[in-house]
Amino acid sequence: MTQPGTVYIVGAGPGSLDYLTVRGYALLQRAECLVYDALVDEGLLELLPEGCDRIDMGKRGGQPSPAQAEITQLLVNLSLEGRSVVRLKSGDPFIFGRTAAEVQALNEAGCPVEVVPGVSSALAAPLLAGIPLTDPVWSHGFGVFTAHNLDLLDWPTLARLHTLVMLMGSRHLEEIVQRLRQNDCRGDMPVAIIRWGGHPQQQVWEGTLLTICQVTRGERLSPCVIVFGEVVRLRRYLGAATASGSDGMRDQKSDVVQDAEFITPRLGQTRRSAPTVPPSPTHPLSHSPTLPLASKTILITRATEQSSAFADLLTAQGARVVDLPALELRSPSSWAGLDGAIAVLPTFSWLLLTSANAVNFFCDRLLEQGRDLRALGGIKIAVVGRKTAAVLRRRGLVPDFVPPDYVADSMVEYFPETVAGQRLLFPRVESGGREVLVQELTAAGAEVVEVAAYESGCPASADPEALAALKQHRVDVITFASSKTVVHTAQLLEQGLGSQWCSLLDGVAIASIGPKTSDTCQKLLGRVDIEPAEYTLDGLTEAIAAWASGSLG
Repeated sequence: MTQPGTVYIVGAGPGSLDYLTVRGYALLQRAECLVYDALVDEGLLELLPEGCDRIDMGKRGGQPSPAQAEITQLLVNLSLEGRSVVRLKSGDPFIFGRTAAEVQALNEAGCPVEVVPGVSSALAAPLLAGIPLTDPVWSHGFGVFTAHNLDLLDWPTLARLHTLVMLMGSRHLEEIVQRLRQNDCRGDMPVAIIRWGGHPQQQVWEGTLLTICQVTRGERLSPCVIVFGEVVRLRRYLGAATASGSDGMRDQKSDVVQDAEFITPRLGQTRRSAPTVPPSPTHPLSHSPTLPLASKTILITRATEQSSAFADLLTAQGARVVDLPALELRSPSSWAGLDGAIAVLPTFSWLLLTSANAVNFFCDRLLEQGRDLRALGGIKIAVVGRKTAAVLRRRGLVPDFVPPDYVADSMVEYFPETVAGQRLLFPRVESGGREVLVQELTAAGAEVVEVAAYESGCPASADPEALAALKQHRVDVITFASSKTVVHTAQLLEQGLGSQWCSLLDGVAIASIGPKTSDTCQKLLGRVDIEPAEYTLDGLTEAIAAWASGSLG
């Protein structure tokens, strides 16, 4: 009587030979028969010895596929013929596969079986796209689920996870987004879709819950892994370090990225603060002694989620960065004004956007109201600043006018056409907006409709690390990017340090992004030491570097 052959159920990993286990490699080289899945890389078949039978039993979504019972019976029959069989499955055999049924059937038939683990695409695809599934601040854990039957999932629980990984979700993307939104997930939650993770043809799309369906409309997404959570933002800094392919380092050009803006989350709606992200891999090593800000510690007072780009600029110049968040960005007290304006958008000739926050909150609300960018087809857009223009472009819109000076009050002077008789929509922060701009446009004959698009408030308390750095006299420069950050910082420092807070700023250079912010610094702090010629974060970084090198007085 023929002895049954062993059936080896092997996880092939995400695709290429690079991510196959050594055990799997050895088994393929001596297999007498191979039964393999649809998503297994054809390159793995080159490892098979001459004369090995190859049986394709892959299941393909939406196409005729072998029944699981048929596959199971085939494995039993091949084993009973005394053959050494490799059952090759994509990813890991026990991650959303039917391996348990196959093992049970083989055991019942008296067939020896061994299961060899593989690297699941749920882990590999995010990693190879530069997305860590856990992070000391942004993600204390993650969950992996399949979209095969959405009704079986506990959506209130999924919505509370820091990071959610969804497999087999390409055909159900809109419903997944809808269910997360129905369970109070923010519209600006970052989302990444990774197609063919770990393959040379890997593609990555990025967006948010509100934008991802727009970003991917008309695209073929399957097979893909979908990642929901703040960790998606870290791809900007980690993507180059994790790029890979069959040669161990994939050409970045093969990664087709369609980037919907990394929308600034509203701090008041998040459960955790953002980390200070390390410099991009393309930057020089931080704290190199040859860099202008080497050995300098700089305190950033922007909203936490806004500070990472600025921190990146500063660390690229060698600085150590400490965050003192002095702003919380949140929804306005009422959406009535903005919703009313969105309902009558064709009545406006210009849309005025004076900050990246205004762009993000306005575009998000437009999508929330069931509209898309086509609603802005007949409206010209004016923005203030290079950063605001860049954010607008990443939302799929090109500004019609950007004044040469990066301050809102210069908009009237350089406006490209007569505003008399025109109706202008101005979505702005709910309190502390651009009064001079509105007054001057109104005096020129325009009708300016101001609507609250977001609010910025003072955090409840100061960051303990920042307070400790000031008390220990470790701070060289404190930066301010708006008048509100100056006001709030003064409140936070008095609350956290008491009446001595002013004296702790002695010897600390005060850096302001522009004239209005400098005026507030003079009133509350008594001085300004650094102000750039160009009122941008890049300009402020250059001015701080010049101060450190002694080029400024």
